[in-house]
Amino acid sequence: MSETVFDKIAATLPAPGTKRIALRVTPPAERSIRSGHPWVYGTSIEDESHPGAPGDLGVVFDRKGRFLAIGVYDPTSPIKLRVLHQGDAVKIDGAWFNQMLSTAIAKRKVLQDPSLAPTNGYRLVHGESDGFPGMVVDRYADTLVIKLYTPAWIPHLKSIVTGLRKAQPHNRLVLRLNRSMRKDPQFLFGLTDGQFLHGPALTGPVIFSENGLRFEADPISGQKTGFFLDQRENRSRVEQITRGCSVLNVFSYTGGFSVYAARGGATQVTSLDVSAPAMEAAERNWVLNLTNPNVAACEHETLVGDAFELMDDMARMKRKFDVVILDPPMFAQSASQVESALLAYQRLTRMGLDVLAFGGTLVQASCSARVAAESFFAAVEDAANGYKRTLREVRCTGHAVDHPIAFEGAAYLKCIFGKT
Repeated sequence: MSETVFDKIAATLPAPGTKRIALRVTPPAERSIRSGHPWVYGTSIEDESHPGAPGDLGVVFDRKGRFLAIGVYDPTSPIKLRVLHQGDAVKIDGAWFNQMLSTAIAKRKVLQDPSLAPTNGYRLVHGESDGFPGMVVDRYADTLVIKLYTPAWIPHLKSIVTGLRKAQPHNRLVLRLNRSMRKDPQFLFGLTDGQFLHGPALTGPVIFSENGLRFEADPISGQKTGFFLDQRENRSRVEQITRGCSVLNVFSYTGGFSVYAARGGATQVTSLDVSAPAMEAAERNWVLNLTNPNVAACEHETLVGDAFELMDDMARMKRKFDVVILDPPMFAQSASQVESALLAYQRLTRMGLDVLAFGGTLVQASCSARVAAESFFAAVEDAANGYKRTLREVRCTGHAVDHPIAFEGAAYLKCIFGKT
């Protein structure tokens, strides 16, 4: 597809309203905005000047009528305003978006250090923490993927695409839409999930590099934008502890941790996931890296099935591993699920220890933003202690440089490394 395609697409998209929506919010919401929180819930809005459409700009005024913040308005969501800027008044236009994109991309320059192993797969724009609430942009080699979590970005999509073309040269741009947006097509204006905004269509997965290893990503229909980029640094940490080890990678998806473990010198790696297509991709990722002698020498086993059931089977067979990696999907999507999530993490810890050799290392992660890091780490250690397996040499990790944290509540990823 030619680069003129997006011009045709853009002509069908709505423009943001020319009249700003004036908003007044509750005192707690004012304090939250001043502290840097980017979300204003509809329940916190006391008055608005007029109804708005997704993508209109809303201006929040404080109790004295002074400018407080400006953001994109979304009447379809409980988060009715996503703050772009707070403090002094600014003009939100194409030039502003260009500058914000350039600033975000500049933060990732460290990943392009020529002294480091090649990496051309990483997050370029991390939503709220880069000033683009409800939107992320990921890079896979020469392919960029924009994922939208609110229709409020659709009227601004032309400015975003233009800014990305200037700030980050690329051959192809793919649009992803989250599930809730796809349920309400009236605000999509013909846009579809997995649509090419410009550049040639894909005939297969994108191959990209991460710390000198090669992986495939499916930006059209894969989970998230095609790969879990946020675990890059934890994958590198795993590589440092696997020499001469047997490794179990649970919830492995397409085998990122597995390939790193093999390059680190593991003798045998088992990748386990409920998705057969993910396991097929894990096998392909393994093949992509067979030029590395350590990967070529390592035995790789893939298992498809429920993680809890398969781990229980391994425990009954008294199968043991030197390193067990537990990287489950989100267990808590709301505050009401936090308690049950912590119990699930503890159950998972116990099951991991059932198949972990004495003296081995447990690596356990959580991507549930609702679960505080301190609570997660405490739950894992309590479960281990109750199992009479004290975790020593514990290391707790968080977010990588391309997944910055700019406000309280933005942190979601945490990982614990503990030797037993």
